[in-house]
Formats: sequence, C-alpha cells, structure tokens
Amino acid sequence: MPVGDPPLTLRDLEAIPVERLRRVGPKMAQALAAVEINTLLDLLQYYPRRYLDRTRQARIDDLVTGEEVTVVGEVRRASTRRARNRRTITDVELGDGTGRLVLTFFNQEWRERQLPAGRVVLIHGKVTRYRGSSQMTNPVVDLVGDRTGRIIPVYPQSEKSGLRTWDIAGWVAEALDRCRPRGIADPLPKAIRARYGFVDRHAALEAIHRPASDRERDKARCRLVFDELLRVQLELVRRKRHLESVTTGIVHTVDGRLLRRFHQRLPFELTRSQQQAINEIEADLIRPHPMHRLLQGDVGAGKTLVALRALLVGVQGGFQGALMAPTEVLAEQHHLTIIGMLDGLAAADPATLTGDRPLKVELLTNRVAAKDRRRLLAELAEGRVDILVGTHALIQEAVRYRALGVVVVDEQHRFGVEQRAALRGKGGSSDVPDLLVMTATPIPRTAAMTVYGDLDVSVLTELPSGRTPIETSWARTPLEEAEMWETVRAAAAARRQIYVVCPLIDESETLDVRSAEETHNRLTGSGGELSGLRVGLLHGRVSRAAKEMTMDRFRRGALDVLVATTVVEVGVDVPNATVMVVLDADRFGIAQLHQLRGRVGRGSHRSHCYLVGDPSTTEGRDRVQAVVASTDGFELAEKDLELRGEGTIMGERQRGRNDLRLASLRRDEKWVKQARAVAGEIIDADPDLTDHRDLADEINLVLGEDDAEFLLKS
Repeated sequence: MPVGDPPLTLRDLEAIPVERLRRVGPKMAQALAAVEINTLLDLLQYYPRRYLDRTRQARIDDLVTGEEVTVVGEVRRASTRRARNRRTITDVELGDGTGRLVLTFFNQEWRERQLPAGRVVLIHGKVTRYRGSSQMTNPVVDLVGDRTGRIIPVYPQSEKSGLRTWDIAGWVAEALDRCRPRGIADPLPKAIRARYGFVDRHAALEAIHRPASDRERDKARCRLVFDELLRVQLELVRRKRHLESVTTGIVHTVDGRLLRRFHQRLPFELTRSQQQAINEIEADLIRPHPMHRLLQGDVGAGKTLVALRALLVGVQGGFQGALMAPTEVLAEQHHLTIIGMLDGLAAADPATLTGDRPLKVELLTNRVAAKDRRRLLAELAEGRVDILVGTHALIQEAVRYRALGVVVVDEQHRFGVEQRAALRGKGGSSDVPDLLVMTATPIPRTAAMTVYGDLDVSVLTELPSGRTPIETSWARTPLEEAEMWETVRAAAAARRQIYVVCPLIDESETLDVRSAEETHNRLTGSGGELSGLRVGLLHGRVSRAAKEMTMDRFRRGALDVLVATTVVEVGVDVPNATVMVVLDADRFGIAQLHQLRGRVGRGSHRSHCYLVGDPSTTEGRDRVQAVVASTDGFELAEKDLELRGEGTIMGERQRGRNDLRLASLRRDEKWVKQARAVAGEIIDADPDLTDHRDLADEINLVLGEDDAEFLLKS
C-alpha cells in the first residue's frame, strides 16, 4: 500500500478480501468464511480469546486441586473407551517435563484425532484428583504450537474448519504490517482521546493482537471497547433526538378528580419505587414530546398498577388507553385485574345527569365473537371505550380509536417492531400517543443502557407489602422428589393450589425430558403422586375453549393442580397458588425459572418453588443453583448475562454477527456510561454528525440501516 495515501478507514479494510493475504487460497478462504472472516476488517476484529504468558503458565507438578489454571504441555497418548451408559470417554495424557495431567472428554471421540502424540496444546480448566493423578474434565483446548514470545495471543479455533491459532496470528500480523505505511484512521476526536488517555486506533489494534505487556493489552482493550459502545450509543442518541424534534405529543394533565379517586380507593400504600416510577411517567406525560419509556420490574413488583395510572391520565383528559399483551391468557388476566381495580370508579362527564359515568374497559382478542366485535369496534371509534385491553388484535386494520392517548405494551420483547409501531400509529390525530413498554424480565443496568438506550427507564425494585417470600428448593434425588410430592399433597389438603411445569408438550426421542401430557397421565394414574386430586392440563396444543375453561376452573379453585408448559410463565395470577414444581429445571433459562417461580407467592400464604432434576452439564447446574440462591430478579439477570454472554445486543440480525465483539456489558459498565455521555455531547453539538463524517460512516458500516432502525424501535 503506497505511502502518502490517506489512512485506511474501517470501510477501506472491509473492502479488502482476505484472499489478498499470503497462504489464503480458495480452500482457506472458505474455512475463514465459516467463522465469518471475509475481509481484513473481519480479521482484525477477530480478537484473541485469551493470552498465553510463557513466564506465568502453570507447571503440572505445581497444580493445586480445585484451582482453574492454564497449562501448556505435549500430548503423550490418547485413547477412547465406551462406558456402560453408551457414552464415550476419551482420555488424553499430557506432560510438560514436570509431571503428568490426564484430560477426560465425554462424548468427544474426535479429540483422539485432534490430539495425537507429540502435539503441543494449551489447556484451560479446573484441576481435580482421580486415582492419585491430576485431572481435568472437558477442559478448553487450544492448539498453540511451539511458538516463542512472552505473550502469545490464542484465537478462537474451529475444529470443523481446520483453523489453528498460529495460522490466524500469522495472517493478523501480515495484515497489520501491510497497513503500517498508511496507518489506520482514527475518527475519535483528539479531545476525547486525551480525556480518557486512549491510545490511537492503530496502536490499539496492534496491541490487542501483539501485546508487549499486560498493561499495553489492557489499554488497547479499553480503547476498542469504547469504540464498539460509542457507535451504538451515537446511533441511539441521534435517533432519539430526531424523534423528539419531529414528533408532537399530547400534553396531559396529571392532577385531577379521577386520579385522586383511584388512589383513595387503593387498599394499600404504594412502594417507594412505584411512586418514583409514577413521578417519572407523569413528568413525561406533561411534556409536548411523546413518552417513550421502559418500565421494568421484578415479578410481582406492581407494574400493572403503575401502567394503569398512566392509562387513567389519558382517560381523565378525554383520551383513550390501550394495553397490548402477547398472549390471550395474559390479555384476559390484565382485563380482569383492571376491571377489579376500577370497579365502581366513575369519570367526570357533564353530559350525564349525575355528572359522572362509569369507566368502560373492554377486551379484544381473536376469541371475541363477530357480533360482539362489531359492537366493540363501533363504541371504540365513537370514544365510548376508555381502555381497550387485547392481543395483537388491537392493531388490526378494522380497529379505529377516536383519540388514543396512552399506549402500554406488556412483555414488549415478544412483539415485532412493526406491531409496536402500528399500535402507536393509531392515535386518531397528528399527535403521537405516549408509549410505555413493560417487562417482567429484569435487565441488567448496562444492558438496559445499551439495548434500550433510546428509552427512558423506570425500575421497580421493591415488592408491595403482603407479598410472601418464596422458598426455593432443588430436588435432585428420588428421596427429595418424594418429599416434594408430600408437600404438594399437603398443600392440596390445605385447599391451596399447585403448578407443575414441564418443558415439552409430548414425548421426544432426542430429549430425556418430561412432557406435559405424559406427566399428567403418570401423576394422575393409579398410584400416581397426584391421584385423587383435581388436576388440569394446559399447553399450546389445547384448544382455546378448553384452555379458557381450564384456566377459569383453576382461578375459581375448582382444580387443585395445573400441569402445564411455560404458557403459565407470565400473566397468570392466582393468589391461592402456593407451590410451583418445575420438572427438568435445567432445560429452562434463568429468566424463565424466575418468571415461573413468580406465579406463586402472590397472596399472603407461605409459598414454595421446587426445581426438579439432576443436570448433566455444568451450565445446567449453574442455572438451577443461581435461582435457588437468589430471589432478586436483577441479581439473576446479571448472573444470566455472565453465563450466556451478551451475544448480539440487537437480537436476530441479517448477518448473524456479534455486535459487541470485545465489549462486555457486564465487565465494561464504566465504559457503557462513558460512551453514553460522550454520545450525548457529540450529538448535542452536531445532531447530524456532519462534522464527524468518519464516525457517521462507521455507524452505517457496522450497524447498517436495518439494525439502527431495530435499535430505535425495540
């Protein structure tokens, strides 16, 4: 690359295929493409997953049982045998001149081919003792070769593609060397670099791949992490500012007789966080810009009351409210809850003799009969329906509002972008309705600042008084399961109710898990743990009529036990239910388990959640143990993020790449906040990024128009 040309931008690097590098022919290019390396930009952003410091690696003779360490050694022998349960066990003996380490891999026969005698490998795992020898079970393996150097980058490797870490290191080194004459452009303003002590981008890329010291590598990581986070935050802030400048909202009045009456009728005191959320929402509602707020709160934190208060602000001013839920069960539950909370409450209406009229709350789902639907839609268009609760039926073409003022979307992650936008677009005038989106899935603060960076966030952190703590137990052995079923029968005898949740609907030959139908039949059959009790069955294949009948019977107490799939994960509110049994609990995610647990403990009675099963994987055990150890949804969300990793912050993407290749929302909370602040500074001074064209071009290159739009509307 000739000297004198301008520095290479990310777009320049994206335009150079990896085939331009030595030893990258068609076959190797195909292997690189399998791990999404097609261009020099892809290659330079394919960061090492760990580093091997030759001066600090552990010696086998010094290994301590229970410690997690990195060892480099030479394979001496490898063999595979078959256990009685038909699982294969591959044993690999490793040596480093100081001692012997046995590696054991379950159901990984290919390890014998990967690790022939004489191969030098890097092993990372937890040390155990077995028959007098140090051992690691299913450790992480990196093929490093006999390379020299104090700090060696170890790259993610693919057995399928045949890529080895030293191959990738060689291509990265060649790419960096060939970029050096022109240098790599740095779009970050010098003042910001100086403020945080950042190295320039070219130096950061050099040091992340070829660090001379740990300190140099750490400084490089900070700079590249900031770049990733800043691009996302710039796009969020830019679009949010634009939305505020071009849309006109409704200026509501938040003090009035209807709201005072509503609060006077409440049989309990609001929690401090409920009052804080209401204050934040009402501050939005009196502004001329439409509200765009996320209300997140743990299971049972009282989100529905806060949302209902927002809807009543609109009703008080002569507008209509809409609440959209993802399932009929949840919509019906919201409808019943709101009717109960508003029973007997009247709104001022000078056109009536008494000066008041009862509030009208209606339910619209696909189950509403044609005749009732026609009546409801006519009343809605005439303004005679104050609050409409429903599923996606709320956004169908035939649905017309006279004056939609406030929109609430529950469990918003279950709706598509177009569905949310369509509901908000039914305002009935040029003014855009205020939008409140709710989720009972706690989101770590850093993730909320990134994924929901365009929304203002309110958080409910307390449970209302009267909610009982839920005791969570892990039933791993047959004896513990038997004790659990005794507790279930005792609860039924005390006229309490029980959920039993299964991960599948029917039998699966590939997964050894219990299905709802098989479990129902086994538990209720002769000699079954639930024989003689009134047991209902609920899953996705049950007809709508049967589902509603079963739910109605369970709510009324006509059933003792409900055997179900995760259809009961959200929205089902039965205060008399005091026991939750989750079978094959390791098949569920942390958030799901926490949601399921939240179906009990909703009344004043002591409640219990049992997580059943003996997971075969470390990940499964970690998930179950986390839920047993904590009932704090936000703490569990952080743990979930730690176990799963951030993945793609924008959800499903066309290219399927990870948006945050280096940044960790959990580890880099400091830089999330700093990137947010810097993005605000830059956009406030330069709303269209006309003076930061290189930054704008990087946003378009890395995020793309579709991803940026997804970020805003999510």
